[in-house]
Amino acid sequence: MKRIALAMLAMAILGLATLAAIEFTRAAHTGKPAPVADVAAQVRAGQYLASVGNCVGCHTVRGGQQYAGGRGLATPFGTIYAPNLTADQGTGIGAWTADDFWQAIHNGRSKDGSFLYPAFPYPNYTKVSRADSDAMFAYFRTIAPVAQQNRLNELRFPYNQRLLLPVWRAFYFDQGEYAGAPEQGAHWNRGAYLVEGLGHCSACHTGRNALGGSIADQRLGGGMIPMQNWYAPPLGSGDSAADIGQLLKTGVSARSAVFGPMAEVVAGSLQHATDADIGAMTAYLTTLPMAAPAPAALVKPAAQEMLRQGAELYKAQCAECHGADGKGAAGIYPSLEASRAVGTANPVNAIRMVLNGGYPPSTHGNPRPYGMPPFGPTLSDAEVAAVVSHLRTSWGHHGGTVSAVEVSRLRGVPMD
Repeated sequence: MKRIALAMLAMAILGLATLAAIEFTRAAHTGKPAPVADVAAQVRAGQYLASVGNCVGCHTVRGGQQYAGGRGLATPFGTIYAPNLTADQGTGIGAWTADDFWQAIHNGRSKDGSFLYPAFPYPNYTKVSRADSDAMFAYFRTIAPVAQQNRLNELRFPYNQRLLLPVWRAFYFDQGEYAGAPEQGAHWNRGAYLVEGLGHCSACHTGRNALGGSIADQRLGGGMIPMQNWYAPPLGSGDSAADIGQLLKTGVSARSAVFGPMAEVVAGSLQHATDADIGAMTAYLTTLPMAAPAPAALVKPAAQEMLRQGAELYKAQCAECHGADGKGAAGIYPSLEASRAVGTANPVNAIRMVLNGGYPPSTHGNPRPYGMPPFGPTLSDAEVAAVVSHLRTSWGHHGGTVSAVEVSRLRGVPMD
């Protein structure tokens, strides 16, 4: 038995070594840059694409110079710091070429050939065309140089060993530009290209395994953003094209509003997208399969008193804005009847909103959003659990009850 176990271990090691070797020797495909007749137009296009990709969101620390890097991204494996994208020769990408930038975007490898951590969403960006990559690079070259050293990542062992990344890539990285679906029109394909590529929506809206790899059969079906304690809901919502488009562009719709990390995406990126691109993304999103409803949770008889208390708290604290029927006011107070944040199997978003309140983003289409006050300072954990449980078992929701312990774990967690 010992010999069999050792043989199996040796075979596993050999298999992983083979996968790693394949990644190491994979040709660094550079694509073929197209001739550029109008450099100024290329720079403008690159600026727009960088906005759609929300590059500034990760590569700018709060209060710092745009694109100078330094913002930390907390992951289950430690903190990864976004690098400097300005044209500084020493600390930014001023010494890079368009081929170097394409290698990072398309292949997930830095100028020196080292593997990049997938916190930089190259598993999505690999779908970006060479022309768009060159346009973005042309734009970044125009950004005034900022001499700001990149911070070293703070990852735990063994995740700080880049030599292990080839094995991860062999399982979870499919290199290749977006090919398009011939049976669909150009409008739909443009939306798919943006959602799957630059928009990197699956980075949040897809479940991940213990190694941080996307779970294939959960693509765009919702996922937990663990270190931020937010749940990104399924994108197959069944909402109308008008509601989805309005939500992406303004942060609010007749049915819902965005909060947490998605509010930052809308404020910094999507509100600046053209109406044509919002329409294209909407066209693609409306064709995603609608997420299966969460199975109805069993409400135990012992919870009836908590639900009664929750109904009373809702009447006293919430009904003035959201209505006794939970329908809210379109574009002002989100509907709780139609809210996926309320009815989803994961209650984290509903708990956090009751505890912390918040505002949708201020956008051109909704410059003065209505906000929700925080109830954490005035309600106990048990009271918050009661009102959230009431929401999750009312108006057709079957999400089930939550406990005071679940509320306690989220109390004091920063909104972002």
